[in-house]
Amino acid sequence: MTTCNQPSTSGRVHDALARLGIASDARIVGTGADRARDVVSPVDNHVVATVRLDDSEALADAIKRARAAFFSWRTVPAPARGQLVRDIAGALRDKRDALGELVSLEVGKIYTEGVGEVQEAIDIADFAVGLSRQIGGLTLPSERPNHSLQERWQPLGPIGVITAFNFPVAVWAWNAMLAVVCGDAIVWKPSLLAPLTALATHSIVSDVARAHGAEDIFQLIIGNDVEVGEPMVADRRLPLISATGSCSMGRAVGEVVAKRLGRCLLELGGNNAATVLADADLDLASRAILFGAVGTAGQRCTSTRRLFVHRDVASDLEERLVGAYRSLRIGDPLAKGVLVGPLIVPEAVERMQQAIATAQEQGGELLTGGDKLDLPGNYIKPAIIRAPASGELPISHEETFAPILYVFEIGSLEEAIARNNEVSQGLSSAIFTRDVRAAETFLSAVGSDCGVANVNTGTSGAEIGGAFGGEKDTGGGRESGSDAWKHYMRRQTCTINYGDTLPLAQGVEFD
Repeated sequence: MTTCNQPSTSGRVHDALARLGIASDARIVGTGADRARDVVSPVDNHVVATVRLDDSEALADAIKRARAAFFSWRTVPAPARGQLVRDIAGALRDKRDALGELVSLEVGKIYTEGVGEVQEAIDIADFAVGLSRQIGGLTLPSERPNHSLQERWQPLGPIGVITAFNFPVAVWAWNAMLAVVCGDAIVWKPSLLAPLTALATHSIVSDVARAHGAEDIFQLIIGNDVEVGEPMVADRRLPLISATGSCSMGRAVGEVVAKRLGRCLLELGGNNAATVLADADLDLASRAILFGAVGTAGQRCTSTRRLFVHRDVASDLEERLVGAYRSLRIGDPLAKGVLVGPLIVPEAVERMQQAIATAQEQGGELLTGGDKLDLPGNYIKPAIIRAPASGELPISHEETFAPILYVFEIGSLEEAIARNNEVSQGLSSAIFTRDVRAAETFLSAVGSDCGVANVNTGTSGAEIGGAFGGEKDTGGGRESGSDAWKHYMRRQTCTINYGDTLPLAQGVEFD
């Protein structure tokens, strides 16, 4: 395993901000300013900017603006809304590399992942453009003569979107691009660990919206939970709250929104497993597991955290993975050849080391990794831990947001499915096998209980065409493709009498 040293990130951040046109944004203030928060890059733990925080008054104003914009925007034909989103896709393409670099510097993703995240926002915008000409309801047969029964979909209202640090562009775009073509406005509260990316993204899309005469459909609020987050979740003017984060955060959000009979779209934690059967292509499996476990330094909700391997191939696969882990280049996420960047904050490194220690106390064997690197950022070697022969490793039921992979030996597909499903989260899962019967069983009603189930590809790396989300403690939400657009609209059942009599349903007579 080799590492690379990195220079200070401050200059590179400001260069990226300048290329994105927001170096002089009014919300980026000097140190010591009132109501401000320092932005610390995990690359070297240097302060790279200071951002002014919004308060409850600013939130109220943003919601008011979004609500007024919604009343106008909902009257615009959906294909015309799609033209705005098409122009957003073009603007993001023009700024993709600079915005991707900012993502890398602010949250620590390697460059190809930072750029890939912006590409994901472009892709969902393209998807939404097509959707703008396809939103439709149903025409149903009526039991009454000279009657028509229809289902129509109407814009819902201003949507509250709360995003996490690990996907500071893409998850917002999943929500915003679909909501905008559905006729809604957006109030976005980004993670305080990634405010610069949010400012840059908001600037890009607001310029496009302004050119279309619809600037206020995008609102950005940067603030803490007490002054901004909690009032936002409780506000009845936001009929839908889409929140991405931990399971505990989701429970708190869900409870508040339920009390006001609002809607929630929750994308919460994942404790994802990959299963490798005896007939699997081990080269394919090892590559997929490696990316799933260490990509984004294990800080994806879809990261592979548990591995169930048939005992006949366990030693072989372990050897492949340990060798691959030891060859990983760790360091500056913008440096060529680096595959693993830093964890988001120093506390994340401490939590990972504590989890490793707990696993060892529970009988787990550390096969590789776990050492903090002597670099001025939050760098630690990804770890592999072999579970004890008993298969009992309680720490593996907890989601540690870091690159730890727990390896278990299993003897059958049925055992692997039971172990896959035994945790409280239900986001992503994968199986590696050449047996179509095993694959279909894994994808059946008696198989994986996760919202995402893959065959011969890893747990991480979803495409925008399919709805993304999970079951159980993962929250049950679905974002991105397929029919996820329905979250952002209200369904209206319409009965039209085009005759001159008034027959009642179910044969009721009322003369």
